[in-house]
Amino acid sequence: MAEDLVRNRKALHNYHILDTWEAGLVLLGTEVKALRTGKGQLQDAYVDLVEGELWLKQAHISPYEQGGYVNHEPLRPRKLLMSKAEIRKIAAKVDRKGYTLVPLAIYLSDKGKVKLKLALAEGKKAPDKKEALKEREASREMDRIRKGARE
Repeated sequence: MAEDLVRNRKALHNYHILDTWEAGLVLLGTEVKALRTGKGQLQDAYVDLVEGELWLKQAHISPYEQGGYVNHEPLRPRKLLMSKAEIRKIAAKVDRKGYTLVPLAIYLSDKGKVKLKLALAEGKKAPDKKEALKEREASREMDRIRKGARE
């Protein structure tokens, strides 16, 4: 079972998720250690397609406390590892109007490798966000009622 190191909670609120993929991340040793201690953030992060390669940008990984002089830069761009065929498929979908690539989570795979779950997403409009909030509140209220009926 994969263990989430960092999650982008705002992504599900701000976007309609259309498709998801898994990609490897090119990280430095201090970045992996910092992620394992929970020192990462994907709040403002996005995935960019540059010259046929995917890059994770604006993902903040805090410097590792015991890193010393070999520590990394917190906001540096990080390359994503995917096959060229997959990147071409993703690029074709991103070229459509209004679609973007959003990182959802950074996690450890079963083999101990750090992976990124990224999604093809379409931005939600304000009424969509309000509707989603109303639905969530209604489901919570129903759960409360069911729980009260059981007791």
